[in-house]
Amino acid sequence: MIRLPPEAWEALLLSLKVSATATLLSLPLALWVAHLLARGRFRGRGLLDALVHLPLVLPPVVTGYALLLLFSRAGPIGGVLEPLGFGLAFRWTGAALAAGIMGFPLMVRAIRQAIEAVDPKLEEAAATLGAAPVRVWATVTLPLAAPGVLAGVTLGFAKAFGEFGATITFVASIPGETRTLPAAIYAFLQVPDGDAALRGLVLIAVAVAVGAVLASNWLAPRIAARVAGR
Repeated sequence: MIRLPPEAWEALLLSLKVSATATLLSLPLALWVAHLLARGRFRGRGLLDALVHLPLVLPPVVTGYALLLLFSRAGPIGGVLEPLGFGLAFRWTGAALAAGIMGFPLMVRAIRQAIEAVDPKLEEAAATLGAAPVRVWATVTLPLAAPGVLAGVTLGFAKAFGEFGATITFVASIPGETRTLPAAIYAFLQVPDGDAALRGLVLIAVAVAVGAVLASNWLAPRIAARVAGR
């Protein structure tokens, strides 16, 4: 049993909540954008692809600062949301937004590759039988791309769980509110007697990451076999 101070467990539970929220809220948009990039032929497709992958190449601190400018009380979006009670800056919901943005490119990339691997002739065959585009996507494209979607969800969750730079810039490291597990690890690095808690949190972070990958690897072939009718 890993012995951790209460604030360390609090940070772990907050990280799980933040990463799960970020992943679930990002998934519908990731599916749509991935399908656009995989099947769409439109002007600006290259620009959309570049924008999607921008968080991967920008320093996370830059992404966090941009979010702060947009969603702070003085920002153009935050100034509208704050009076309505939907403020994001320096709140756990803002941490979920930052984590979701950082994990979004990985999610889209995996889902896009899975959709591109689906034979378009199968979709065309369903369309010729009278299926509407939405029905084709829901009954043909999505089931066949399901293992890739699962991989995207796993990557997005893992990235969100480990996100630090954008999160701490946008929402700081407030105990009980925005101090996620990576921020807690950094905080325990700064105190002389934090070695035990630090080692425990690192072990937990590794265990969660490995567990997510193993679960994905276990589920993906079973989903693929189910889709294939085996």
